[in-house]
Amino acid sequence: MARMTEEEADALDELWTKTTPEIDTSKSGFLTRSGFTMVSLDTVTAAYLQAKAAVSHHSVSELIGELVREKISASA
Repeated sequence: MARMTEEEADALDELWTKTTPEIDTSKSGFLTRSGFTMVSLDTVTAAYLQAKAAVSHHSVSELIGELVREKISASA
Protein backbone atom coordinates (compact mmCIF):
# COMPACT_ATOMS: atom_id res chain seq x y z
CA MET A 1 0.00 0.00 0.00
CA ALA A 2 1.39 3.38 -0.99
CA ARG A 3 2.01 5.98 1.68
CA MET A 4 0.36 9.39 1.52
CA THR A 5 2.34 12.39 0.41
CA GLU A 6 2.44 15.45 2.66
CA GLU A 7 0.05 17.21 0.28
CA GLU A 8 -2.43 14.31 0.39
CA ALA A 9 -2.23 14.15 4.18
CA ASP A 10 -2.81 17.91 4.45
CA ALA A 11 -5.79 17.70 2.07
CA LEU A 12 -7.30 14.82 4.06
CA ASP A 13 -6.73 16.67 7.33
CA GLU A 14 -8.38 19.75 5.86
CA LEU A 15 -11.36 17.71 4.66
CA TRP A 16 -11.99 16.04 8.03
CA THR A 17 -11.35 19.23 9.98
CA LYS A 18 -13.91 21.22 7.99
CA THR A 19 -16.45 18.44 7.34
CA THR A 20 -18.72 17.20 10.09
CA PRO A 21 -19.62 13.54 9.59
CA GLU A 22 -23.35 12.85 9.54
CA ILE A 23 -24.55 10.33 12.09
CA ASP A 24 -27.99 8.74 11.97
CA THR A 25 -29.10 8.94 15.60
CA SER A 26 -32.39 7.18 14.88
CA LYS A 27 -30.54 3.84 14.93
CA SER A 28 -28.57 2.47 17.84
CA GLY A 29 -24.92 1.90 17.16
CA PHE A 30 -21.38 2.69 18.21
CA LEU A 31 -21.55 6.43 17.58
CA THR A 32 -25.04 7.16 18.89
CA ARG A 33 -25.82 7.99 22.47
CA SER A 34 -28.82 5.69 22.64
CA GLY A 35 -26.76 2.66 21.63
CA PHE A 36 -23.54 3.48 23.47
CA THR A 37 -22.88 1.82 26.81
CA MET A 38 -19.44 1.97 28.41
CA VAL A 39 -18.39 -1.37 29.86
CA SER A 40 -15.01 -2.11 31.36
CA LEU A 41 -13.79 -5.68 30.81
CA ASP A 42 -10.69 -7.55 31.86
CA THR A 43 -8.38 -8.58 29.02
CA VAL A 44 -9.32 -12.28 29.09
CA THR A 45 -13.05 -11.51 28.85
CA ALA A 46 -12.51 -8.94 26.10
CA ALA A 47 -10.36 -11.35 24.09
CA TYR A 48 -12.91 -14.14 24.49
CA LEU A 49 -15.78 -11.92 23.36
CA GLN A 50 -13.83 -10.59 20.37
CA ALA A 51 -12.89 -14.11 19.27
CA LYS A 52 -16.44 -15.40 19.74
CA ALA A 53 -17.83 -12.39 17.82
CA ALA A 54 -15.44 -13.00 14.92
CA VAL A 55 -16.41 -16.67 14.65
CA SER A 56 -20.16 -16.24 15.15
CA HIS A 57 -20.53 -13.03 13.11
CA HIS A 58 -22.48 -11.46 15.99
CA SER A 59 -21.61 -8.22 17.73
CA VAL A 60 -20.10 -8.24 21.21
CA SER A 61 -23.31 -6.60 22.47
CA GLU A 62 -25.37 -9.46 21.05
CA LEU A 63 -23.11 -12.03 22.70
CA ILE A 64 -23.32 -10.29 26.07
CA GLY A 65 -27.11 -10.11 25.71
CA GLU A 66 -27.28 -13.84 24.99
CA LEU A 67 -25.12 -14.65 28.00
CA VAL A 68 -27.24 -12.47 30.29
CA ARG A 69 -30.50 -13.99 29.01
CA GLU A 70 -29.08 -17.50 29.56
CA LYS A 71 -28.21 -16.59 33.16
CA ILE A 72 -31.67 -15.12 33.74
CA SER A 73 -33.33 -18.24 32.30
CA ALA A 74 -31.15 -20.55 34.38
CA SER A 75 -31.98 -18.73 37.60
CA ALA A 76 -35.73 -18.56 36.94
